[in-house]
Amino acid sequence: MRMTPFTTLISVEALAARMERPHLAVIDCRFSLADKEAGRRDYETAHIPGAHYADLERDLSGAVAGGGGGRHPLPDAAEFARRLRRWRIAPRSQVAVYDHGDGAIAARLWWMLRAFGHEHVALLDGGYRAWRQAGMEVTRETPRAGDDAIDDGADSPRVFDAAQILDADAVAAQLAARKITLVDARAPARFRGEHEPLDARAGHVPGAVNFPYAKNLDARGFFLPSEKLAARFAELAPQKVVHMCGSGVTACHNILAMEIAGLRGARLYPGSWSDWSRDPARAIATGNDGGNSLSAAS
Repeated sequence: MRMTPFTTLISVEALAARMERPHLAVIDCRFSLADKEAGRRDYETAHIPGAHYADLERDLSGAVAGGGGGRHPLPDAAEFARRLRRWRIAPRSQVAVYDHGDGAIAARLWWMLRAFGHEHVALLDGGYRAWRQAGMEVTRETPRAGDDAIDDGADSPRVFDAAQILDADAVAAQLAARKITLVDARAPARFRGEHEPLDARAGHVPGAVNFPYAKNLDARGFFLPSEKLAARFAELAPQKVVHMCGSGVTACHNILAMEIAGLRGARLYPGSWSDWSRDPARAIATGNDGGNSLSAAS
């Protein structure tokens, strides 16, 4: 019997029910910017059975370039396709991605797979924390990696949809022409420029609006119901929205939240603030300068 695929979120119970079925790929994306080896250590200590590990900086990002692109540029498409084979992700696989809990890192892989045309990928709502709280099994066993010879279509071409992203020049031009709404997922204090722990300058792109990704979640760390997310993003026209954050990671959380709400079509500025702020020729804004009712409503 064919099971309905999951394309946005998957619950702990739904994932547990699929664990013995074929064509399931589970990817552990736990990562901490404060301790970049902590996620791998946590994975090696215990993880969901069958899960492969995806490191934000080694697997979900490319090499950082001095001339731009931000702290977590997208990886080379061919190299990313090889990683998918190692993780045994075939075109018909149901993929489940998770991190510690809030989905901030796992949403990056969700978006990347979607940009590669893989529709059947879902984020584990509540993440590893919810899995453990539900009393589900964990293991230290590492699954066998695939290779370029893996069958079941895993070596078929992977095509990245470049129309899903904008670079800094395109963002600047389309903002000036009022063709896009630029949505920043960072915390309000960083957006306002009150402090900047990671990047070259504090503030935000002039004209951007602030929709902190954390507000997509309830007090327990689960995504809000679709109707509440629809209300949160109601003033946005999806086809005009471009999401950003610090380095193109948590912005994907807002893209996922909009899709849960039935608002599909938003794009990503992967370089985000880490790219924009490093160029002294680009203007910045602080406070709520450049904000509007959208920022206030977020």
